[in-house]
Amino acid sequence: MAISLDNLRRGKKYRLKNYGETFDFQVMDMPEENTYKVKDLLTLDVYLLHDLIKYGKGKDFDLEEL
Repeated sequence: MAISLDNLRRGKKYRLKNYGETFDFQVMDMPEENTYKVKDLLTLDVYLLHDLIKYGKGKDFDLEEL
């Protein structure tokens, strides 16, 4: 079941599915309102969540807590 981006919490781990790709990440910080700094759990890269969804949300969009 999908959760809203507004429900993300620092330190929690999530899985995002969008356009056939799956990303497992942990929320590291929220420097501004609705801007999330996340760490990829597989590659340990740090980036903004907005970078994953900047091209829109596909029909298979799903966000769940791990």
